[in-house]
Amino acid sequence: MTTPSPAHGLPDEVDQAYDVAVIGYGPTGVTAANLLGQQGLKVVVIERDSDIYSRARAISTDEEVLRIWQQIGLADNLNADMLAGRAAAFVDADGKPFFKLQPNSRGAGHPPQQFIYQPAVEKVLRGGVDRFPNVELLLEHECLRIRQDENDVELLLADLRVDAFKRIRASYVIAADGGSSPARGQLGIGYEGKTFRERWVVIDTKVLNAWPGHDSLRFHCDPARPTVDCPTPLGHHRWEFPVRDGEDEKELVTDAAIWNVLNNQGITSNEVKILRAVVYSHHVRFADRWRVGRVFLAGDAAHAMPPWIGQGMSAGVRDAANLCWKLGSVLSGSLPDSVLDTYQTERMPHVRETTKRAVSVGRIITQRHPGLALARNHAFRVGMRIPGFPELMRERSWIPRAHYPKGFQSSVGNSAVGWQIPQPWVIDEKGSRERLDDVLGNQWTLLYTGAGRPWGQWTASGVPAIRVLTSGSSNSPEAIVDTEGLLFEWMAGRRVTAIAIRPDGFVYAAAGDGDVLPPPPHGLTVHS
Repeated sequence: MTTPSPAHGLPDEVDQAYDVAVIGYGPTGVTAANLLGQQGLKVVVIERDSDIYSRARAISTDEEVLRIWQQIGLADNLNADMLAGRAAAFVDADGKPFFKLQPNSRGAGHPPQQFIYQPAVEKVLRGGVDRFPNVELLLEHECLRIRQDENDVELLLADLRVDAFKRIRASYVIAADGGSSPARGQLGIGYEGKTFRERWVVIDTKVLNAWPGHDSLRFHCDPARPTVDCPTPLGHHRWEFPVRDGEDEKELVTDAAIWNVLNNQGITSNEVKILRAVVYSHHVRFADRWRVGRVFLAGDAAHAMPPWIGQGMSAGVRDAANLCWKLGSVLSGSLPDSVLDTYQTERMPHVRETTKRAVSVGRIITQRHPGLALARNHAFRVGMRIPGFPELMRERSWIPRAHYPKGFQSSVGNSAVGWQIPQPWVIDEKGSRERLDDVLGNQWTLLYTGAGRPWGQWTASGVPAIRVLTSGSSNSPEAIVDTEGLLFEWMAGRRVTAIAIRPDGFVYAAAGDGDVLPPPPHGLTVHS
C-alpha cells in the first residue's frame, strides 16, 4: 500500500498519544506488550493480521526465556503446554546415533529446553496482554510511515478493515515486525548477512498414534537427504528436509512427495495426519543499527538465524526483556535516555555467538559429502568415549550463557558483573516457598551474604537490601533462605558477598568481603 496524500483523506490531527508503540504482535511483540503493560505504561500494538499466525514456526525454547515469561506471570501456564526436551540424537544414514546433545540446566529455574507449539504459546501470551487495560491493540492495521523528532515519534497507520488512516504519537517505538521489517526499511537500516541457497521443506503433522521415539528430537545426518525429526507438544510432530538441486518445490509439498519422505522414516498414515507443508529459506542476518533515535528494532527485524539450536524466537524474547525494563526506567525518570544505547551493546554479542553456534550445528547435520560424513560419524563416536568431550561439545554447541561483557554495569568490574544470577527456590520472610524472581519482583535489589552493613547510596536510592541465608536457616525479616544453595554457591564461586541486581536479573555491581560496593547509576531512583 502506498502512502496517501492529504487529498486522499490523510488526517491532520493525531488521534492518540502513547508511551510506547509496538509494531508487530508475534512472540517478540507480544512479550514486549506484556512487559510494558505490567509496568503500567500506555502502550499500543500495531499488527497487520487479524489473528495468530496458524503455522508453527518456532519449535523450542529454553529456561532463560521461560524465566522472562515468569516475570509476566505466565510461565506456569506456558509450561503446561510444553514438552521438556530430551537429548538431541544425531544419527547416520542407517539411523544409528553418533552424537547426543543434552542441554543441561544453568539454574534459571525451568527445564533447560522445552518443545513448543507456537500458536498455543502465542495464545497464552496474548491472553496475558488482555489483563492490561493500558495496552491497546490495533489489529488489521499497518504502519505506513514513521517520523520522529527529539520529543516523540509520529506513526501514520492504515486501518485495513475500512481503508482509513490515522496518526498516532509515541515516546518510543519497538519495531518487531519480522525479517522483512517495513519499519527497518523506512529507517534506512541495512540488513547484512546472507540467505542460504538451499531451501527447506517443513512438514507439520497431527499425531494419530505414537511410535517409538515420537517424543525425541533426531537429526538424520544422511548426506543424500538430511532430515530433522522433531516432536512438538499438543499432539503435533514436524519433519524438515532440504530441496535438492533439480527438485521442484511445488512437487515436494504434495501429499505424494511428503508421504514418500515420511515412509522412509517408517511413518505412515496410521501414525500421523498431514496438516501442511511449506518451503522456506535459512538466513544469517544482522541489522546495522538496532536504534534510530526513538525507534528500536527487535526480534527478526534486528537479526535472523538458522533454526538448528531453536533460538530464533527466543533471541527476540531476550531482546524484549533487555529493552522493556530500560524503556520503563527512562519513561519513569529513574534513568537517563542514554541507558537505551546499551540495548544493542548488550544483546548483539549474544545474538552473534548464538547464530555462530547454530551455523556450526547446521554444518554437522547437513554435511553432503559421503566421505566427510563417514569421517564425521567416526570422529564423534570416538569423541563420545573420551571423558569431558560430550560436556565440551554441549558447552560449545548450546546457547551461550546469559552474560553481557559490556553494557549498563558498574565500571568497577569483577567476576560477577554482567552475569545473570541463578534462580533457586527460596523461603521468603513470611515462610513461603517461592522462586527467587517472584520474591524480588523484577526491581533493583541488593543481595548480600554474611553480616549486613550500610549500603549508602543504594539504600538512599530506594533499593531494598535482602540478606541471603543458607539452606536450613530460619526465615527472618528482609532475608531469604536459599533452599538449594544455588545462589549462595554462585556468589561464593565468584568471591562476592554483595551484588546489586538490575530488574532483569543481571548483576550491575558486586563486591567481595571487605570491599566497597560500587555506587548505583547516577540518578537512579526506585519508585515504590
